Amino acid sequence: MKQNFYILKNGKIIRKQNTVYFVSRKDEPTQEIPVDGEDPEFILEMDGEESPVDLPDVSDKSEYVKRALPVEQISAIFAYGRISITSGVISFLAKYNIPIHFFGYHGHYESTLLPREALLSGEMHVRQAAHYSDPEKRMTIARAFVSGAAQNILRNLEYYQDKGLSGETDFIRKALGGIDSRGTVAELMAVEGSIRNTYYATFDRILGGGFSFGERTRRPPQNPVNAMISFGNSLMYGIVINAIYHTQLDQTISFLHEPSERRFSLALDVAEIFKPFLVDRTIFKLVNKNMISQDDFETDLKSCLLNDNGRRLFLAEFNSRLDTTIKHRTLKRNVSYGRLPYLECLKLGKHLMGMSRYEPFTIWW
Repeated sequence: MKQNFYILKNGKIIRKQNTVYFVSRKDEPTQEIPVDGEDPEFILEMDGEESPVDLPDVSDKSEYVKRALPVEQISAIFAYGRISITSGVISFLAKYNIPIHFFGYHGHYESTLLPREALLSGEMHVRQAAHYSDPEKRMTIARAFVSGAAQNILRNLEYYQDKGLSGETDFIRKALGGIDSRGTVAELMAVEGSIRNTYYATFDRILGGGFSFGERTRRPPQNPVNAMISFGNSLMYGIVINAIYHTQLDQTISFLHEPSERRFSLALDVAEIFKPFLVDRTIFKLVNKNMISQDDFETDLKSCLLNDNGRRLFLAEFNSRLDTTIKHRTLKRNVSYGRLPYLECLKLGKHLMGMSRYEPFTIWW
């Protein structure tokens, strides 16, 4: 099974013949994070350099470390450090259909370098646009996204019912029951926002270990819990972009979030379903199992961010979750959690093509 490759260190991606390498300085020891608990080659840790990357062909010099990228085993590259890359490397990675996702200093998503779309379909594009343009058809899909996200939020709250969450659970159930009566996307977005705010209000009771949520803050986050939410949500966005790329869907035509320039808005739609299941449960486990501490964050007057070790811990646990398998109730075989966003996109594509009605993923176990 292919894996994501995370680069958390400043450096340069180079190609020598048919092998791609990541080259970085040996200024500090490189700490590695196993993606699946066994192979430590997939994740590298950031060294904290703030200067721009300026690496000539230094791959054979002693002050640098060179590590091969197993391109046949890579699904996508997530770059959190400052990365230098050539057009030749980009072309080589494109042959293997490997996108590169870039993230900024605060861990928020910046951009994606996508290979040429190998599964491009004019018919799918036309049908997707037609569903967006038809208010009733658009609302059907938008309602499904909000419903799927709300049901997965409820499953999280049900797991922690001993924390005194019955009031919030009842509110969300009631809001969920009223989704079908909403007539516009704006009304749906208001319901979704109300559900999520109610959900966030439970975090201080769910989380232990001295972590306090308070309220949702973004760009930049103001405390450790918000830092993990922002980091995880950006990561989830990249995961879904990668899933959509491997289907015939158009990244820019969405149904819940309004399509706009310079963003893959369909990924925002699909990510809503999976954030409670993949991102939030990662946070709950890290905090409640004492796997992460306040020392794993950098805090100043204006922001709070995961530090190098915090990112390492988060990504290790997140990938462990992606690698977890469950017997799919429709496919009747084991699939990984990381495969679920791709399967979700396939279901949406079938709906758009008139093959079957789209039903959102909800946690069934």
